[in-house]
Amino acid sequence: MHITLLTVPDCTNAPLAWGRIDQALDGRAAEVELIEVADEAQAARLGMTGSPTVLVDGTDPFAIPEEATSVSCRLYRGSDGRTEGAPSVADLRRVLLAAEAGEECDCPPMDAAGRDGRGRLAPVTGGMRAVQQAILRSFATTGCGPEPADLEQVARAFGRDSREVLAELAGEDFLTLDGRGRIRAAYPFSATPTTHRVHLADGTDGWAMCAIDALGIPDMLGTDAVITSADPVTGEIITVTSTGGRMASQPSAAVVYVGQRSCSGPAADVTCGALNFFASRRSARSWARNHPDYTGKAIDQAAAEAMGRSAFGTLLADHHGRELG
Repeated sequence: MHITLLTVPDCTNAPLAWGRIDQALDGRAAEVELIEVADEAQAARLGMTGSPTVLVDGTDPFAIPEEATSVSCRLYRGSDGRTEGAPSVADLRRVLLAAEAGEECDCPPMDAAGRDGRGRLAPVTGGMRAVQQAILRSFATTGCGPEPADLEQVARAFGRDSREVLAELAGEDFLTLDGRGRIRAAYPFSATPTTHRVHLADGTDGWAMCAIDALGIPDMLGTDAVITSADPVTGEIITVTSTGGRMASQPSAAVVYVGQRSCSGPAADVTCGALNFFASRRSARSWARNHPDYTGKAIDQAAAEAMGRSAFGTLLADHHGRELG
């Protein structure tokens, strides 16, 4: 087994990563080398997507889909939602043991919502649920997420600052933020266009983070909707029409691939890249063969709809099941 640690010169997180690799190895034999990357060209050649990057037998087991190579600082999100400057010892140990056995990382199954069965409804404490629901209503009525300032009144009712609550929601993977602290996604909605467009009965257009998220939106809002997406392999358009709580897909043979690409991290990075509509099981199998970094399976529309309802159907209801207006 060959481990390569790629860093920029004087990276403050390099010693942390090196020490955790040593802990994860726990005395097992491995060839470990440190390479200091001088420029973007070298980063692209070696596959470094930020400093530090860990390669195991030439592959980055913590890679994020479509992440560009870079000499910038890289952060890693652990299973507890916190970000650090290196993978955790537990995550490193899992991928090293898998590499030693010549197998893929054997991750525990992750639900489609990406929170290991903990659900998508934020806790009431600290104003988290109130802010989450205010965000979801903004997406539902405008197709866009609110600015942090727009949430200040809701957060103040709980004696908190909106940015503080947003950071807590992001840490618990109820939403994701960009580098300026603005909302990038609040499951099931995306603040930027995705493959999965959702047209609501009142004329509002929005985007979902993934296929399962899209299927959960009509039930969450109690409205009719039309979902359109494209098969990642063939480009064929899949349309799902939700009317009165019943869904019909075109083509009727359409399926949803449900999978994940690593053992930990936010759903936006771990699962959303795999949760896609496909026009047929054959197309889904073709995609899976070409994306060995994901593990999962294709499920039929009925199962996917049930998954979406389970994850998102009650996000805008109180504990008695009434919709909160």
